[in-house]
Amino acid sequence: MFTGIVEELGELVAVERSSDGARLSLAASVVTGDSSPGDSIAVNGVCLTVVRLTEDGFDVDVVDETLRRSTLGELVAGDRVNLERAMALGDRLGGHIVQGHVDDTATLLAADADGRTEFSLPPHLAHYLVEKGSITVDGISLTVAGLTEGGFSVALIPTTREVTTLGLRSPGDRVNIEVDALAKHVERLMAPQLDRLTRTGAPRAADNGDSREQAR
Repeated sequence: MFTGIVEELGELVAVERSSDGARLSLAASVVTGDSSPGDSIAVNGVCLTVVRLTEDGFDVDVVDETLRRSTLGELVAGDRVNLERAMALGDRLGGHIVQGHVDDTATLLAADADGRTEFSLPPHLAHYLVEKGSITVDGISLTVAGLTEGGFSVALIPTTREVTTLGLRSPGDRVNIEVDALAKHVERLMAPQLDRLTRTGAPRAADNGDSREQAR
């Protein structure tokens, strides 16, 4: 579990491809300070397991499913990445609850000097977003500033642009998206009830156990 508060800009040192995925070697210093093999570190919003600590960073293994679902498969040596260690119980929740499970990718459409940045959004994720709600972009906890036709916008403060990869992005670049996990759980829990109402129509007050009907 993460908070979407990036701790460090790391660098991809090497990519070693295999038949079922890839091993990424990353240069970092902050997130490795108290990490051990088996610990979780989010890399551009993707929860990955440290398989080896090195003198200058750490290695992680990435399976094909993750490479397809996220932008990690597009990374090349020299690319900068957002890094965050898994949160510890008792830590301040500076962002929001982030699982590190990428739902899909989006495309940066435009960014102005004031920090307003627009992204496209796959249609199947649009209903999870609300204005002033939370969204994770490349592992960064952000607030939805506005909903657009086919996407959304955020307002980036200068610090966010300075300490994360969003300051390095250009229109056309793809980013990892994780929508609010709470919204997905609510949708799943409500699905049977919504399906029943769709099939049968809204129940009448008497069928609802309306107290006024019962009192008569």
